[in-house]
Amino acid sequence: MQVRTIIVAAVAAMLLGAGAVQADVFNMDPNVYGPNVKSLEMVTVGDPGNAGELSGAGAGGYGPDRICGAVSYEYRIGKYEVTAGQYTEFLNAVGGVDTYALYNMTMSNTSSGSGITQSGGGTGGNPYTYSVATDFANRPVNWVSFWDACRFVNWLNNDQPTGPQDAATTERGAYTLNGYKGADGRTIQRNANAKWAVTSEDEWYKAAYYKGGSTDAGYWDYPTSSNSVPGTDMTEATNPGNNVNYYYGSGMPIPIDSGKYTTVAGEFQLSDSPYGTFDQGGNVVEWNEAIVYEGSDWSYCGLRGGSFYGGNYDYLHASYRGNDTYYAPPTYEYDNVGFRVSEVPEPGSAVLLIAGAVAVFRRRAMR
Repeated sequence: MQVRTIIVAAVAAMLLGAGAVQADVFNMDPNVYGPNVKSLEMVTVGDPGNAGELSGAGAGGYGPDRICGAVSYEYRIGKYEVTAGQYTEFLNAVGGVDTYALYNMTMSNTSSGSGITQSGGGTGGNPYTYSVATDFANRPVNWVSFWDACRFVNWLNNDQPTGPQDAATTERGAYTLNGYKGADGRTIQRNANAKWAVTSEDEWYKAAYYKGGSTDAGYWDYPTSSNSVPGTDMTEATNPGNNVNYYYGSGMPIPIDSGKYTTVAGEFQLSDSPYGTFDQGGNVVEWNEAIVYEGSDWSYCGLRGGSFYGGNYDYLHASYRGNDTYYAPPTYEYDNVGFRVSEVPEPGSAVLLIAGAVAVFRRRAMR
């Protein structure tokens, strides 16, 4: 299969040489990635202080029980999963030497990969450059570990700089990594001053399932604003829709999009969550910050939402916290694993909001 490829090496070299323009995943360049390229978009998740609900085996699902979805603050979350085009911007900004292996060679696969290819020698004098196939730029990046996702959001926290993978680019920010790539996710947690993050389990869960509109609105079973099992109709015509990219049994085709296992971000345009996110069910399963299982020197991070070959619609359900496929060590990389980001209030803003709420309460109490 021939795939038209956008070569960004010359463009990247020109930008690096000029030193005047840096990567910007919030304003993707249509001259580089095509006229329909998706920039990183965020949606607001309000109703702070909402009640959570039980998820896990005790709720009829799978995995350790936990009350999920309660978030005390307003935040923003990625409307879509981080795409291959956006990750290519990241790689071209910091992956010239690729000290911490942000690129996996299998990403270049154009059926179950991300369509991202690597060129160059990976040295200071001959850095790597990266390009993405045109028909993969808007599909989710995959073959990324939890640490890759953390380094991406560190880069966002640091205003998307260009340079080697160090404290100024990928190793500090939302998470203090300092080169860590080990099997124990407990060793590194979100920093208090984080502006961007890999979604927490509660942030992810609320955006996917909470009905919204009040602090006790309740939850849907599936992240398509529905309690009914989703279908896989890419040509959905009714609104609201209830479809995602997943596979269950012989009655559903795999893959569903012309030989490609992932679908374009927002393909199921009528099947959004209550807050307006897409693909929190199916496509790729998404990392979150939860520690689901742990041992003496290892831990398994959370993965939510099911994927294109989940094999079972249960994986899409709110009660499903994981099995041997849907939680993994933070080093894990596979073709059905990606991530989504959240933008959280800065600590100073949160303090002001709390102080304001306390002042209002006191005034009311004095009346």
